[in-house]
Amino acid sequence: MEILLQILLSAVAVILAAYILPGIHVRSFLNAIIIALILAFLNAFVGPILILLTIPITVITLGLFLLVINALIIMLAGALVPGFRVDGFWWALLFSIILSIITYLLEKATLINLFQMS
Repeated sequence: MEILLQILLSAVAVILAAYILPGIHVRSFLNAIIIALILAFLNAFVGPILILLTIPITVITLGLFLLVINALIIMLAGALVPGFRVDGFWWALLFSIILSIITYLLEKATLINLFQMS
C-alpha cells in the first residue's frame, strides 16, 4: 500500500512540476503515473550503475555530478514514455530539482496527515 501511495505522490509531483516548467510536457495523469513508475525503475536499476561508473567525477565535483545523472535519467524517461517530453538537458536538470522538492513536500504533508488520522 505504501508503494502505491509513493507512486501516486510522485505522479502528482510530476504533474505539478510540469505545470511549473514550460520545458516539460506531460499529456495526462495516466502518463504521470507511468513516468513515476519508469523513473522509479530507472533510479533503482540504471542510477546505481551510472553512479558507480562516475565515482571519480562525482568526487571531484563534490557530488554535484549526481544532478547530471538525475537529468540524464529524466531525459531517458522522456525518450521511453510517449506523452512525456523534455525540451532539453537544462529543463531536465531543473525538473529533477523541482520534482525532488515537490515530492518531499507532498510526502511530508502525507505523513503528517497519516499520523493525525491514527
